[in-house]
Amino acid sequence: MITYNDFEKVDIRVGKIISVEDFPEARKPAYKLQIDFGKEIGIKKSSAQITKHYQKEELIGKLVMGIVNFPVKQIGPFMSECLTLGVPDENGDVVLLSPTKDVPVGGKMF
Repeated sequence: MITYNDFEKVDIRVGKIISVEDFPEARKPAYKLQIDFGKEIGIKKSSAQITKHYQKEELIGKLVMGIVNFPVKQIGPFMSECLTLGVPDENGDVVLLSPTKDVPVGGKMF
Protein backbone atom coordinates (compact mmCIF):
# COMPACT_ATOMS: atom_id res chain seq x y z
CA MET A 1 0.00 0.00 0.00
CA ILE A 2 1.09 3.58 -0.53
CA THR A 3 0.49 6.52 1.73
CA TYR A 4 -1.32 9.74 0.87
CA ASN A 5 2.10 11.43 0.93
CA ASP A 6 3.22 9.01 -1.81
CA PHE A 7 0.16 9.94 -3.89
CA GLU A 8 0.91 13.66 -3.48
CA LYS A 9 4.30 13.12 -5.15
CA VAL A 10 2.60 12.22 -8.44
CA ASP A 11 1.85 15.42 -10.37
CA ILE A 12 -1.23 14.74 -12.51
CA ARG A 13 -2.35 17.69 -14.64
CA VAL A 14 -4.91 18.61 -17.28
CA GLY A 15 -3.39 19.15 -20.68
CA LYS A 16 -4.65 20.00 -24.15
CA ILE A 17 -3.35 18.05 -27.14
CA ILE A 18 -1.94 20.54 -29.63
CA SER A 19 -0.16 18.24 -32.09
CA VAL A 20 -0.49 14.60 -33.18
CA GLU A 21 1.82 12.62 -35.45
CA ASP A 22 2.02 8.98 -36.47
CA PHE A 23 4.75 7.00 -34.69
CA PRO A 24 5.64 4.25 -37.19
CA GLU A 25 8.81 3.24 -35.29
CA ALA A 26 6.82 2.19 -32.20
CA ARG A 27 6.49 -1.55 -31.53
CA LYS A 28 2.70 -1.19 -31.13
CA PRO A 29 0.61 1.35 -33.09
CA ALA A 30 0.96 4.74 -31.39
CA TYR A 31 0.88 8.49 -31.87
CA LYS A 32 3.42 11.12 -30.86
CA LEU A 33 1.58 13.87 -28.98
CA GLN A 34 2.46 17.39 -27.93
CA ILE A 35 0.39 18.41 -24.93
CA ASP A 36 0.07 21.91 -23.49
CA PHE A 37 -0.03 21.77 -19.68
CA GLY A 38 -0.27 25.54 -19.20
CA LYS A 39 2.17 28.28 -18.20
CA GLU A 40 3.67 26.53 -15.16
CA ILE A 41 4.51 23.22 -16.92
CA GLY A 42 4.57 24.14 -20.60
CA ILE A 43 4.39 21.80 -23.60
CA LYS A 44 5.46 18.18 -23.16
CA LYS A 45 5.79 15.29 -25.61
CA SER A 46 4.21 11.89 -25.06
CA SER A 47 3.82 8.63 -26.94
CA ALA A 48 0.38 7.04 -26.63
CA GLN A 49 -1.00 3.74 -27.92
CA ILE A 50 -4.43 5.20 -28.64
CA THR A 51 -4.85 4.47 -32.36
CA LYS A 52 -7.74 1.99 -31.89
CA HIS A 53 -10.19 4.58 -30.54
CA TYR A 54 -8.87 7.94 -31.80
CA GLN A 55 -8.09 9.51 -35.15
CA LYS A 56 -5.36 12.16 -35.23
CA GLU A 57 -7.75 14.93 -36.28
CA GLU A 58 -10.17 14.37 -33.38
CA LEU A 59 -7.38 14.52 -30.80
CA ILE A 60 -6.38 18.13 -31.54
CA GLY A 61 -7.78 20.31 -28.76
CA LYS A 62 -8.81 17.33 -26.60
CA LEU A 63 -8.29 17.69 -22.85
CA VAL A 64 -6.39 14.78 -21.29
CA MET A 65 -4.83 13.87 -17.97
CA GLY A 66 -1.10 13.31 -17.71
CA ILE A 67 1.65 12.71 -15.19
CA VAL A 68 4.17 15.49 -15.70
CA ASN A 69 6.87 14.69 -13.12
CA PHE A 70 8.14 11.28 -14.26
CA PRO A 71 11.67 11.16 -15.72
CA VAL A 72 11.96 11.37 -19.50
CA LYS A 73 11.62 7.92 -21.09
CA GLN A 74 13.06 6.90 -24.43
CA ILE A 75 10.61 4.99 -26.62
CA GLY A 76 12.50 3.98 -29.72
CA PRO A 77 13.84 7.20 -31.29
CA PHE A 78 11.34 9.34 -29.31
CA MET A 79 11.80 10.95 -25.89
CA SER A 80 8.53 10.89 -23.94
CA GLU A 81 8.33 13.68 -21.33
CA CYS A 82 5.02 12.79 -19.67
CA LEU A 83 2.64 9.88 -19.27
CA THR A 84 -0.76 10.37 -20.89
CA LEU A 85 -3.30 8.53 -18.75
CA GLY A 86 -5.90 6.08 -19.97
CA VAL A 87 -7.73 2.92 -19.02
CA PRO A 88 -8.27 -0.32 -20.97
CA ASP A 89 -11.54 -1.11 -22.69
CA GLU A 90 -12.92 -4.67 -22.83
CA ASN A 91 -10.27 -5.58 -25.45
CA GLY A 92 -7.35 -3.96 -23.64
CA ASP A 93 -7.23 -0.93 -25.97
CA VAL A 94 -6.57 2.46 -24.36
CA VAL A 95 -9.35 4.94 -23.65
CA LEU A 96 -8.01 8.34 -22.58
CA LEU A 97 -8.86 9.87 -19.22
CA SER A 98 -10.39 13.30 -19.84
CA PRO A 99 -12.20 15.90 -17.75
CA THR A 100 -15.97 15.80 -18.29
CA LYS A 101 -16.19 19.62 -18.23
CA ASP A 102 -14.13 22.30 -19.96
CA VAL A 103 -11.43 23.15 -17.41
CA PRO A 104 -8.24 25.23 -17.65
CA VAL A 105 -5.07 23.49 -18.77
CA GLY A 106 -2.49 22.96 -16.06
CA GLY A 107 -5.05 22.17 -13.36
CA LYS A 108 -3.64 19.71 -10.84
CA MET A 109 -5.64 16.63 -9.89
CA PHE A 110 -6.44 16.31 -6.20
